[in-house]
Amino acid sequence: MFDTLSDRLTSVLQNLRGKGKLSDADIDATAREIRIALLEADVALPVVREFIKHVKERAKGAEVSEALNPAQQVIKIVNEELVGILGGETRRVNLAKNPPTVIMLAGLQGSGKTTLAGKLATWLKSQGHAPMLAACDLQRPNAVTQLQVVGERAGVTTFAPEPGNGVGDPVDVAKRSIEEARRAQHDVVVVDTAGRLGVDEELMQQAADIRDAVQPDETLFVVDAMIGQDAVTTAEAFRDGVGFTGVVLTKLDGDARGGAALSVRQVTGEPILFASNGEKLEDFDVFHPDRMASRILGMGDMLTLIEQAEQAFDQEKAEQAASKLGTGDMTLEDFLEQMQAVRKMGPIGNLLGMLPGAGQMKDQLSQVDDGQIDRLQAIIRGMTPAERENPKIINASRRQRIANGSGVAVREVNDLVNRFYEARKMMQQMAGKFGFGGGGGSATKKQKKGRKNKKGKNKGQQKQKMPGGFPGMPPGGMPGGGGGTPDMSQLGGGLNDLPPGFDPSKLKLPKNK
Repeated sequence: MFDTLSDRLTSVLQNLRGKGKLSDADIDATAREIRIALLEADVALPVVREFIKHVKERAKGAEVSEALNPAQQVIKIVNEELVGILGGETRRVNLAKNPPTVIMLAGLQGSGKTTLAGKLATWLKSQGHAPMLAACDLQRPNAVTQLQVVGERAGVTTFAPEPGNGVGDPVDVAKRSIEEARRAQHDVVVVDTAGRLGVDEELMQQAADIRDAVQPDETLFVVDAMIGQDAVTTAEAFRDGVGFTGVVLTKLDGDARGGAALSVRQVTGEPILFASNGEKLEDFDVFHPDRMASRILGMGDMLTLIEQAEQAFDQEKAEQAASKLGTGDMTLEDFLEQMQAVRKMGPIGNLLGMLPGAGQMKDQLSQVDDGQIDRLQAIIRGMTPAERENPKIINASRRQRIANGSGVAVREVNDLVNRFYEARKMMQQMAGKFGFGGGGGSATKKQKKGRKNKKGKNKGQQKQKMPGGFPGMPPGGMPGGGGGTPDMSQLGGGLNDLPPGFDPSKLKLPKNK
């Protein structure tokens, strides 16, 4: 959704990197380009004005003019101000001291509240809670049935005493859902309310009545990130009519400009708590302003990628696989388990998109085919346990059988086996370099023989080359002798050569964030 904005901002800031010093004209030109990029992305005008004002004030101040790298300081300022627009710090859900915690969903019809209820319940389950869904949307046709289906997919209970389709009192259902949650020991109740095609008095009154009846700990305004400036207008109407404590952005995987969604937090003053970016129940996560700003500026989102990997990979199995790398004992069974874990993390293109600099490879990422991994898994599943353990026994007839069983050509089976051997060899070499697999104790006989010959043949040369323990080091270690603390007076151009009265604390070094 933010691809266009990301491309524009990355391009603007890229032009600064080659400049050693920035003039006021450079800063003004950069601010003007950033303003255009934000407006084109549909960010609300008051938000753009405030953003540009802060960027220019800070960019023309001492933190840039006295910095060793002014361009990097400006990029840092833009990143920090963008984080500020998005809410600053990550805000977590407020849980009730005495369960159940009540979370009420409000928003227009079509914003994705019902599906979001299932996603939120799935996330709450992953956090160790026992959520329950309450079907209080009794207006929209089949809304109750849809919530029941979503709840079943999420593996949670759905409280739906009324059939809906215009039948039943949503306020009464909301009250009874709290009592049912206490009886069945559910610690969280997610209340799905009715929406309208537009803001009207009936919608606001019903939402306000449900709010007064259940006294929710969190009232989440669900906003479709694709509706443009209406997102801000609707958010203000709900804030004034019902009130809410947080915002949830849905449909972030769409191709709309999405800048209005970035404006909601600044305009309403309420934080964005969650973001939904897909159709699956797992396509939902806590909203981190700093990570979103980093992705918009093309800096990647490594923390989210690491968190997803931690959830998908079994730690014990990962350690076992790592230990096998150094010994060369990795099998196709291990390879299959790793591929399955990667697939759990989501589409490969999305994962690669979280890497820094991925914005420059959008065309290549769009061509990543997840089906290729599925075909590899099918081939491996078509093998017997013995063949997975020792691929060397896979002869021509076995390859034909595997190809027929997995629905691929024999050539693809050959490619998989050959690439597996190449990958295992490469990983074994890397493991040796980085000290995995028992500290490099897995060296082959040929490698050990080579080390022995080198040691015996070049013994004198080794002594001559490394008298101080490292190549090129003088006897006794570093200047100063004894291998202890180095004597800085013996280093040419060292600290003793600095001008008299020099104070290192006066250096204006860029701050690391």
